[in-house]
Amino acid sequence: MRTDWLAKLRGFGQSWQNIYHIIILPTYKEGSGLIEESIETLIKSDYPKEKMIVVLAIEQRAGKFFKEQADAVADRYSNNFFKFLVSVHPEGIEKEISGKGSNTAHAGKEVKEKIIDELKIPYENVLVSTFDVDTKVFPQYFGCLTWHYLTEKNPMNASYQPVPIYNNNIWSAHVLSRVVSTSNTFWQMIQQEREEKLTTYSSHSTPAKVFFEVGYPDNVVSDDSRIFWKAYLYYDGNYRVVPIYYLVSMDAVMAKNFWHTILNQYRQQKRWAWGCNEIPYIMFGFLNNKKIPLRAKISHIYTILDGFWSWATAALLLFLLGWLPIILGGKSFNFSVLSFNLPILTSRIMTVSMLGMVVSAILSTMLLPPVPKDMKWYLRWFKKSTVFLQWIFLPVTLILFGSLPSLDAQIRLMLGRYMGFWVTEKVRK
Repeated sequence: MRTDWLAKLRGFGQSWQNIYHIIILPTYKEGSGLIEESIETLIKSDYPKEKMIVVLAIEQRAGKFFKEQADAVADRYSNNFFKFLVSVHPEGIEKEISGKGSNTAHAGKEVKEKIIDELKIPYENVLVSTFDVDTKVFPQYFGCLTWHYLTEKNPMNASYQPVPIYNNNIWSAHVLSRVVSTSNTFWQMIQQEREEKLTTYSSHSTPAKVFFEVGYPDNVVSDDSRIFWKAYLYYDGNYRVVPIYYLVSMDAVMAKNFWHTILNQYRQQKRWAWGCNEIPYIMFGFLNNKKIPLRAKISHIYTILDGFWSWATAALLLFLLGWLPIILGGKSFNFSVLSFNLPILTSRIMTVSMLGMVVSAILSTMLLPPVPKDMKWYLRWFKKSTVFLQWIFLPVTLILFGSLPSLDAQIRLMLGRYMGFWVTEKVRK
């Protein structure tokens, strides 16, 4: 984050200035204030704005008001970038799932036809960043992304994944929402150290050649991961995700009151857990593709099966393992040495695992933005203290917003009760 990435890019001479960035911001019924906050961070970024193309992708089904709002945003900010396009995704297209994926796919087609092809910009000189509309970039993000693209051995056969944090509204979000959001950040940080298991998530960047050639998915809920697997199968396994150790910031879940926040957090986690539908997609894809090495197929299948199985069961097993055998074991088991030692052993395991919570608490405070200056002093003190103490709720959130929504999604898939795309409500206080 402290690296001067533009200074590193200057080592390439003038060639780095040929790289254009398309930034797609899909939106449904978000207010103009939230959209403008994200666009303002693009303007404040250090990368040359004459190489940035912003696409505000709206939905026709949102109504006339939001089309007028998008046009007003375009009028205000279009002069700040090389190009600014408002894309309107039509409703009722056959075989599409209404949501971020179909909106982004349509926006990609429009920017290709109306700008990239019209101006004859080479695809290899363009990177497409598909962001959530609340995504805020830090100043050097596009410089960092461009450097990774120019130094990658096979830049056209890779997607580029930053680390997501949820700091936009962190000081006003509920404590449970903060724990879930920060836990997700830590998980993504861990995944970045396991590149062979890394897939695209939320806000990420893709070479235009891949985006246009493979086609962004428009008929799935989990479009962020599906674009990676589509490219992986399309290029016969010669495709990967490059981790970028740089942050982008988004909103933690927050609604008009506590109970709506809890419900929305559960719905968001269930939507993410619906990524389990990638399991049959990958398996059938591997069966039909004979060019991908068998070893790679087995590794990926194991990783995705283990990931979704653990997501649904790990927290429940930890919760039940200490006392459930004693209840169900009967008299013969309860008089055994194992029965006597099991609660003690479980207690020691949980005590050791507390170290992980302490580390999480320390790291979470290091990633926080400053407390808003307009907040009263006693509220600032209270907020700072709760950020450290919030981790006592981790066991609850692991079950309530981890195992349960994951089981919900997997059972729905098993029973054929397919999900549509649920748009997370964006509320600011």
